[in-house]
Amino acid sequence: MPDIFVANEKKETVEKNIPHPEVKAGLTKGDTTNPLAAFTVHPHNLRFETQSADEEIILLLRQHFVTLVPSVFLFSLMALMPFWIPVIVGVFSLDLSVIPMGFLFVGVLVWYLLTFGLVLEKFLNWYFNVYIITTERVVDVDFISLLYKQVSEAQIAKIQDVTYTMGGLARAVFDFGDVMIQTAGETPNFDFMAVPHPDKVAKVISDLKLKDEQEGKI
Repeated sequence: MPDIFVANEKKETVEKNIPHPEVKAGLTKGDTTNPLAAFTVHPHNLRFETQSADEEIILLLRQHFVTLVPSVFLFSLMALMPFWIPVIVGVFSLDLSVIPMGFLFVGVLVWYLLTFGLVLEKFLNWYFNVYIITTERVVDVDFISLLYKQVSEAQIAKIQDVTYTMGGLARAVFDFGDVMIQTAGETPNFDFMAVPHPDKVAKVISDLKLKDEQEGKI
């Protein structure tokens, strides 16, 4: 009889010593206060609408900052475009004296308003399109517009396979790629596109599934 109790105590000790997935993946556990981070471990004071009381957010992901470089280059050209008007006028020998200065001012103002609108739209799409990994599920939030968003989620228990891809020089240098998650739920696939450290993301999800299996949740 005493041997049986000793065995039970050892079993409980093993289960309690199961390392957290983020620790196994080599991530630093701790609150991150940077609201613009693309890779956040245990985000500071963050909750989402359907999060349960005992559910813990492990990772908050956005697309890598490098994906914004083409847009930044384009918007910079658009911002400088009005300063090139004298050069364009000189090259093509155009006569702008027939256009009232008020019309030119309004035209430049409309151009900058358009540029600002495009910059704001791009930033909001990047900022609010997030991928969340919790102790219970994965969540994909797609921000379509100010009035519409689409939220897809899958329980860890329903995840069947996790793979990641990194192709190209830029992705190899800056360490970002795509994480593909196959599930048995209503949404069969989740694609985390261009996220930082895709190998660590995939490992966290795989370890969460393994942890649930060890604890008998699957």
